This record gives sequence, C-alpha cells and structure tokens, in this order.
Amino acid sequence: MKKWTALLCLAGMAASLLSGCQETPAADSGMPALTGEQKGATEITAQLNQSVYEQLDFDDQQELEFAQKGLICAPESLELRNEDGSLIWSQDAYAFLEDADAPDTVNPSLWRNTQLNHIYGLFEVADGIYQVRGYDISNITFIKGDTGWIVFDPLISVECAQAAKELVDEQLGEYPIMGVIISHSHVDHFGGIKGIVSEEEVAERNIPILAPEGFEEYAISENVYAGTAMGRRAAYQYGTLLDKDEEGAMCIGIGMGQSKGTLSYLSPNDIIRETGETRVIDGVTFEFQMTPGTEAPTEMNTWLPEKNALWLAENCTGTLHNLYTLRGAQVRDGNAWANYIMEALSLYGEQAEVVFQSHNWPHWGNDVIQEYMTNTAAVYKFIHDQTLFYINQGYTETEIADMIQLPAALEQVWYTRQYYGTLKHNVKAVYQKYMGWYDANPVHLDELTPSAYAQKLVEYLGDTEEVLNMARADFEAGEYQWVAEITNTLVYADPDNLEARWLCADALEQLGYQAESGPWRNAYLTAAQELRSTEAPASNPMSGAAEMQQKMSVNLMLEYLGIRLDSNAVEDLNGTINLILTDTEEQFVITLRSGVLLYQEGTQAPAADAVWRMPKAALFALLQGSAETVRAQADIQDEDGLLEAICAHIVVFTPDFTIIEP
Repeated sequence: MKKWTALLCLAGMAASLLSGCQETPAADSGMPALTGEQKGATEITAQLNQSVYEQLDFDDQQELEFAQKGLICAPESLELRNEDGSLIWSQDAYAFLEDADAPDTVNPSLWRNTQLNHIYGLFEVADGIYQVRGYDISNITFIKGDTGWIVFDPLISVECAQAAKELVDEQLGEYPIMGVIISHSHVDHFGGIKGIVSEEEVAERNIPILAPEGFEEYAISENVYAGTAMGRRAAYQYGTLLDKDEEGAMCIGIGMGQSKGTLSYLSPNDIIRETGETRVIDGVTFEFQMTPGTEAPTEMNTWLPEKNALWLAENCTGTLHNLYTLRGAQVRDGNAWANYIMEALSLYGEQAEVVFQSHNWPHWGNDVIQEYMTNTAAVYKFIHDQTLFYINQGYTETEIADMIQLPAALEQVWYTRQYYGTLKHNVKAVYQKYMGWYDANPVHLDELTPSAYAQKLVEYLGDTEEVLNMARADFEAGEYQWVAEITNTLVYADPDNLEARWLCADALEQLGYQAESGPWRNAYLTAAQELRSTEAPASNPMSGAAEMQQKMSVNLMLEYLGIRLDSNAVEDLNGTINLILTDTEEQFVITLRSGVLLYQEGTQAPAADAVWRMPKAALFALLQGSAETVRAQADIQDEDGLLEAICAHIVVFTPDFTIIEP
C-alpha cells in the first residue's frame, strides 16, 4: 500500500506552510508567486464556460418542467442528521443555486443540471405512484396498494429513507409497508431499507422483498473484494470532502451526491429470475424485465400494467451513465444496455404513459417516452459500435477517446449529456471489455512504475525550476491538461516540491471548473485539495457496513481471507486445514500452497494438518488477523500453528492511501 508522504517544511517557513498561506517566489519568471490557496476561474476558463451557452439550447425547458411536475410538498429546509448530530444530508447547502446564473467557476450545463437535481420533495408520478426525490443520491418510490405501500429502492441511508417515509406519512397518510422491490445491487438502492421497515416486521407480516437473481452475491461481493479501494476512490468521484459552493462540489448527474448516514441490509425473500415473471402485491400487478450486465451486474425493469407505468431502474436516467465508474467497478456492457432498452420498448413502449426510475425525474407522454428511450439506447449503442469500429482499424483507447464524437442531434439531448458518465471514459470501457489494458505496443509490456518513470524523466529534463517556469507559461496559455500532467510528474519524482504541487493543483482546479461531468469536477477539485493539504487523506466511511458483512457467505469470507493474506510474506507456508462450521454445518478444506490460500467446499481432507471447528462468527475474527479471538471462540487442533501463521500476515486495509502522489 502506498503511504502518505508528508510535506517537508522548508527551513524558517514551517509555520506558514502548515497554515497553507506561504508564497514561494517565482524565480525570474515575471509571474505572480505560486500559493497553496484555492483560486477562482481564470479568464480562459471563464470564456470556455461562457461558450457553452452557444453550444446548447438553454431555452429547451422540457427537463425542468418534468423535474417540477407533480410536486406535492417541498420542505423549506432539508438537513438530516444522525443520532450524534452529524450532518448526513443537506439540500440547504445548495441554496446558492437558486435563481442564480452559473458563475465562471462552473460549467453552465452542469450548473443547470445541478439546479434540476436540487428540486426536492414529494411528487405524484401517476395515480397511486409517488416519489420522494432529493432526499439522497437516489429516489424512493411509493406505490399505493389496497392497504399500504409497495416501495421501490429505499435509498442508501436509514436516516434518509426514514425522513422520506415521514414526509409521505404527513402528506398522504400513514399506511404499512406491504412490499419492497430492489431494482439492482448498488448500495444506494437498498441501504436505507431499515428506515421504512424492520427485520421483525418483515418476518411477522411476511413482507415480500423482491430482487433480481444474483442480487445478494453482487451486492455484497462488490463492496468486499475491492471495497476499501472503492471507498477511497469514491471520495474523488462523489466529492464527499469538498465544500458545497461555487468553487466546490456540484451534483453528479444522477443526484446531488452520497448521503453519509447509516447503511442497513435485509436479504431478499423473493427472487426474480426471468423476464415476464409477475407478482401481485397488495392488489398491484408487477411484471419484471431482467436486464443483467447493464448499469449493474444484476438489474431489472418493472412494468405496472394497471397504471401503464414503466419503472426503468437505472437503465435510463437524466444523464449519460457510466460503462465504467471512476470509483472502480466491473465494466458494463453498452451493447446489452442498448438492447435491453429496445426490448423494453418492444414489450411496453406502446402502452407506457409514464416512465420513471431510481434517479432524476420521470418522463410523460408516449411520444416523449419513445424518443427518450430510443435516444438513450442509441447513445450506448453508438459508443459500443463506434469504439469497435476504430479498434478494428488499430487505434488505441486513448486515441479513440480523443477522436470519437456523438452525432450532433444526440449531443443536443439534455438527458444524455455527460453529467455522470462521459463519452471518453465509456469509450475506454468498451475498449477494456474487448481488448483489456494492453494496446499491443511492446513498450507497454513491462512499464516503469509512475515514480520510477517520473524520476528518470526529471533526470533527463535537468533543470526542474526551468520546467516549472515553462509549465507556468503554459498555464497562462490555458494548457491546463498538459500542465497537470507535467507537474504531477514532478510531484511523483519529488513529493516535497511545493511549487510543483501547487501548480498541479491550480491546473486541476481549472479543469474542474470547466468540467460538465460532476464526477470529473469532483475528482479534479479533490486532487487539488489534497495536493495543497499538509494532512493525510481523509476517508468518509458509512456506519452500519458491518451489517452487510454479516451476510457474507463462507465462500466469500474465504475468498476475502485469501485477498487479505500477504502471500509473498508467507511463501513457505504450506498445509491443509479441515474447517468445520458448527452452526451452519458447512465443511471446507483449506489448502495453503506457497502462501496461497485455496479451498474446497463440502469435503474434508483425510490427513489434514489442522482441524478448525468454529461458528461462522469466528471467521470475522480470522479476517481481522486475531488468532487469540479465534481460539477463544473455536476448537482448534493445529499443532503446526497454521492459524497463527495466517493471522500474523493478514493485512487490514484502510482507505487512506494516496492517489495524486506516490
């Protein structure tokens, strides 16, 4: 793991540097001194942002009208706090957006999209269908049944879901939860479930919790295998550590950002496996369309025939979505995504009077719906097909991302603008899906590490001060991407080069101010913030994550044990272990081969080196590397000390590694 490298304070300047206000003279450059402070927009950035008004039709108000349509109630203030008083969600923080034009520090297109996502409250979608929007990154939807509510996708945080339910109770009357439908396996669609219903209620009243096949496996594994790294990177994508102001975080296209409340989890008790399956819950009919491999590995749309309403999960939204997400995830299939949208059109498009989804706002009217779904499918299909068109002519992912451009008519569509996903990154996702990381250039078969490359390049460049002077001249000329690249190289060669850090931050900041994509803006500005800081990177873990971990299967726990084991440190460790789970009656053989942990399910080795009998709960202590706790909970026969050898080399991951420097 890369460790945080603290800034070295220059002699006689320590106090000033730690306050972040020390200026470093620009040696004979004739330019203003660099500082570690946040800056406003340059004239070049201001002009580029102003030019956006000429590129897009800001008089087209359809998306604004749909975002406002059906509003029943919007609390004057919306700030949600957890039990200890910590702020977990705020729309008040974005009050500066209201009735204001875009400042020079924000792309006007992103500013407009942020204003639309800032419209929050309780909305009527259709007769008996209501949404609470703007109470979290996602929407929570309430369908009125004969006696109560069937809920779609209960947000990410318990506190947010609870507040949304209270708003519904206040405005529409108190009714029991009669069912919950979870559209897919991302946490912002199920994490708040205990804010609307308890585990005891589900058991006592036999409340159905529906989800697509594979939901629990993907919901848990995605947050386990690479969960620590994803959590750290998510701070860049979602801007969780940025201020909410004209020089800070805007929305991220699909919502204002992530809430920071309590995560909860209830296992589904009814699994949907095939397109066309139906359920009747509290008198309401639901027909499901499976859409695996689209926005999530497992996902489903839902048709409500009595209401001529189509729930599109996260397959259509108010923005271009991600085929690859910046926090890290499995690459998504743009071709399948487009085809499932077209299948939904074939199945339900002629009858649909409204389409609604787990982010952004609904669309009404059959003509509008036909166009909305077709345009969305066309964008993903275009990205998929045209990337392969260029791949087969020998172009690399970076070249294709630079040369490809959406058809002019699709570029003008507000709901496929690049507020969340971007054309460039989606192209690279298609390239990765089909070709992997290698571009066929043998120079890249065994590349130097970023630090080694940077140090060698600096050695060749010679005079670092002169490089900085040239970079500053390029900054003045508006070549911010190049300035960010060359100064970041200097940072990787010498993390204590303050001028390089500050100039890199200044360049990234301008790129952030120009970005139409909310995640791009957040990533640029978060990196700038960290380059200017003298403190270690912060993390923003959600509380309640342990509840999901309790649902890990033994197989998944053994997989994760292998990931956490430093195999290189124990490459001489060999042996076999019979693992017997006393409460679940599961049996496994664990094989250690040159420090690699392998396992087999449902069997026992006749001559194992050790036998571990334990309840499943003891495996959590094993994952933490606590041999003492494991022995206290288990019956361990292990003369060779395999348990202690494993636990001594378990690494507990922490989300504080560096990103913008070595």
